Amino acid sequence: MIQTQKPLELTIIGAGMIVTDLLLPSALHLQRLGAVGEITVCDMRVGALRALKESKDILEAFPGQSFKTCPELSEGDSSDPAVYRRVLEKKAPYGIVVVALPDQLHYSVVKDVLQYNQHILCVKPLVLKYEQAIELEEEAFRRGCFVGVEYHKRFDRRALLARKHYRAGDLGDFALGESKLIEPYYYRHSNFQNWFTCENTDPFVYVGCHYVDLVCFITGLKPAAVSVSGRKGIFPNGKEGYMWTNGRVIFENGGILSVNNGLGYPDDSAGGNDQGLVMYFEGNDCAGLLAHDDHMRGVEYGFAANQKKRFQYINPDFYRVVPWEGNGLKPIGYGFESVAATITTASRIEAKVAAGGDAMAIRQQAILEADEKGLIATPKNSSYNELVQEAARLSILNGGDVAVIDYSSAKPAVKLK
Repeated sequence: MIQTQKPLELTIIGAGMIVTDLLLPSALHLQRLGAVGEITVCDMRVGALRALKESKDILEAFPGQSFKTCPELSEGDSSDPAVYRRVLEKKAPYGIVVVALPDQLHYSVVKDVLQYNQHILCVKPLVLKYEQAIELEEEAFRRGCFVGVEYHKRFDRRALLARKHYRAGDLGDFALGESKLIEPYYYRHSNFQNWFTCENTDPFVYVGCHYVDLVCFITGLKPAAVSVSGRKGIFPNGKEGYMWTNGRVIFENGGILSVNNGLGYPDDSAGGNDQGLVMYFEGNDCAGLLAHDDHMRGVEYGFAANQKKRFQYINPDFYRVVPWEGNGLKPIGYGFESVAATITTASRIEAKVAAGGDAMAIRQQAILEADEKGLIATPKNSSYNELVQEAARLSILNGGDVAVIDYSSAKPAVKLK
């Protein structure tokens, strides 16, 4: 059955790499499909906004479509970190806001955006502390605002299949695993060097969270202890950050996941990054195995021209734009599907509200249903991630000591072992 949608005015806060590569193109395609209305992108840096406006890839894929910026390009850079308020103050409630900012800014900005009664899609992790996640969950529910967290690996078809098989008992009990996600070296020369510093974050928190969430998503197990060790380095601007991390997460059933992360995949290598997951399981007098090579997905290209790297591993599963029956190109892949899941959920909620009935009851019931279904990460069904991030930061700043997650009280807490 086709579900009715209402085009929602969409505001993106941030104009960095993830906005260019995934979030704005996804929003523009959803505009074509009737889930999104007017789009505005906000950033203090007019140069970043201009780069979006002039992106050849976006212009080619979305001919005839456009978006507003705040500030306008003619205004110059803004000195106001909350420049997005200029947009939200004029917006009707229950549109949707995409928060695409450095990790340490999420809490204050999401909390602020909720004051405008807006649905929210936030890049992962939602926040860095469990208490903040619970606070935002309760405030969003009180206002009837749907909040989705962009853990896009949940929408990889292979992850969905793994979840189905594990929860049916086909694989056994998770015992041991290893994950890795090494991002390209060139990240060190990007805006990362201005915020990806030791006191703010590290590779485990920034990208390792994807695979920790994925193991929880597949198995339903809760993390019980975390230890993270880091190797520091110096960014080109002289700031110090953790460039490499090794983490270990122990789950409530005793299962152990090793997590390797970094900003150091060679720029000239064939892949976009290096990533994957291997999990071993205990069966009935046998073992089970799940192995996802997320680095090399079976597609190799040797280009003759027009590419920076001649030989490449092409990943068609996360995000690409391809020909389709409409104008320009369309996004495909689980990255797009993850963004679309939250935005179209908000769009359907508001379509149902517009059809009549108790608006707050409709919105809150939809939030509860998404929490329970557990496909879209929400503050309620994924707050274990905040416990893991909190434990990881406690561990790495204490030389890799083990931090345990205590679920014995009404409010789970993190402490050194």
